[in-house]
Amino acid sequence: MKNVMVVGCGAYMDSGYGCPGEWRCLKAGALGDGKFDAPSAVTSFVKCECPGRAIVPNVGMAIKMSEIKPDKIYLSSCLANAKPGCPYSSASEMAEIIKEKTGIEVVLGTHDYH
Repeated sequence: MKNVMVVGCGAYMDSGYGCPGEWRCLKAGALGDGKFDAPSAVTSFVKCECPGRAIVPNVGMAIKMSEIKPDKIYLSSCLANAKPGCPYSSASEMAEIIKEKTGIEVVLGTHDYH
């Protein structure tokens, strides 16, 4: 089983814009649905907070504190597919920065649940 990290959009999760919390990302990971190619253990969940300046240090801290380096990092569907999009950074830019700093593959999106 792969160990994965999920990075969620704090603004979406906190404001109720269609994301009641992390349950859909956790379900998709556990079942291997959506963007997950197999059932996976979500070993850490990091909430991105506007304007996103702390996301890379927070990802690093989550890896350090969990003591489990993820095989992949997933940007949640609410972060990757937000409408309107993030005014500070695109999901693609965020993925590139996280991958550059951690060396871990970053996947855009987690699930296709509605």
